[in-house]
Amino acid sequence: MGQKINPLGFRLGTTQSHHSLWFAQPKKYSEGLEEDKKIRDCIKNYVQKNIRISSGMEGIARIEIQKRIDLIQIIIYMGFPKLLIEDKPRRVEELQMDVQKELNCVDRKLNIAITRISNPYGNPNILAEFIAGQLKNRVSFRKAMKKAIELTEQANTKGIQVQIAGRIDGKEIARVEWIREGRVPLQTIEAKIDYCSYTVRTIYGVLGIKIWIFVDEE
Repeated sequence: MGQKINPLGFRLGTTQSHHSLWFAQPKKYSEGLEEDKKIRDCIKNYVQKNIRISSGMEGIARIEIQKRIDLIQIIIYMGFPKLLIEDKPRRVEELQMDVQKELNCVDRKLNIAITRISNPYGNPNILAEFIAGQLKNRVSFRKAMKKAIELTEQANTKGIQVQIAGRIDGKEIARVEWIREGRVPLQTIEAKIDYCSYTVRTIYGVLGIKIWIFVDEE
């Protein structure tokens, strides 16, 4: 079998940069890592609780964290930021309070910024959420995959591959189905590829969605 590697980790330092920027001594590293996970989970939970869009999507593309000695800077990249912006200052303050409570950091300031990404459907996380929503509503998986590919084509990407694995359509035996449009050169390190894996809980079990998007070389 071919050896698989996460396309993002494979490209670190060339087309991909880290989503968390901070330095820690080896002994403190694991704490910093846990802190990051807490921050990301906390933000996702907050968005899930407070936002119900028509399709039930959160629209968070990624969360970047930068830490200094006295400051934690969090940048949330969203596809549909109007959800948090309607009564923005109050929402963001509430979110800040939530995260601060979760971390109970007294000596560090928290700063949360929300950035909009230009074409949300060119982002694998948002697409995966879209497909997950469709699968939960019992749309057939092929239809959902094709619709997702149509959406990315509007976001002028060069290629996309979508893979769904698990008990598709509630069948007894789990299987893997995938579909590709355009080209997805996973071996080329120069190629900027965006990737995400997403689990979705349906009534007949857990399905895994993986999406690779070949973004235009910048």
